[in-house]
Amino acid sequence: MIVTSSRASAAQQRPPRRKRVVLANRRGERQVPRTIIELEDQSTMGEAMVRGLVRAQLRTALLLAGISVVVLGALPALLRWVPAISRIQLWAVPLPWIILGVLPFPFILLIGYVATREAERHEREFTELVDR
Repeated sequence: MIVTSSRASAAQQRPPRRKRVVLANRRGERQVPRTIIELEDQSTMGEAMVRGLVRAQLRTALLLAGISVVVLGALPALLRWVPAISRIQLWAVPLPWIILGVLPFPFILLIGYVATREAERHEREFTELVDR
């Protein structure tokens, strides 16, 4: 096999030197607030703060779960106790099909949106409390 001079010269070239990339220039050491240290060390104050966050999150989750159970459980009960609804049709589709097959989905999306917003609010309040 004959090697051309351009290939031979390319093989003899060294790869380019690596460059050091610095993303952040640290000019001084950052002081860590005492609260963050207490959270990491699992002191009594840190445990109380984390426990408060967990309780707030749990309270919100249980409240929204309860609302979901009541609303979604009321839909079949409504159809059972009010039989006149079963005779109504919208766009040639029986109303119970719309009530049970379509309406729960926007409601579930709304519950998910509210749960996410509340969880973010609790975490934001916790972060503000820690940063004080």
